[in-house]
Amino acid sequence: MIARIWHGKTNIDKLDVYTDFLKKKAIPDYQKTAGFHSLSFLRQIKDGEAHFTLITYWEDLESIKKFAGQDFEKAKYYPEDNDFLLEFEEKVQHYDVFA
Repeated sequence: MIARIWHGKTNIDKLDVYTDFLKKKAIPDYQKTAGFHSLSFLRQIKDGEAHFTLITYWEDLESIKKFAGQDFEKAKYYPEDNDFLLEFEEKVQHYDVFA
């Protein structure tokens, strides 16, 4: 199993609206991809900004490529993210899950 980790941040006043967007758009998009297992969406306020960390769990790299494309290390964004995110981190992190 592979864990894929993404980070993003918004202004604090967009915390709840962005959370709702993620629940309605992003989570169902992940869930419909073959090879997807589960996810944890985390959020916190730090240094005056709302930070989001997404950890998704996948069967293998081929499953991730079905979701993210052949350049699987590149972060996937939605057009609506332009209304929320303060920056667009180019890459995500991948880890082998051993326990």
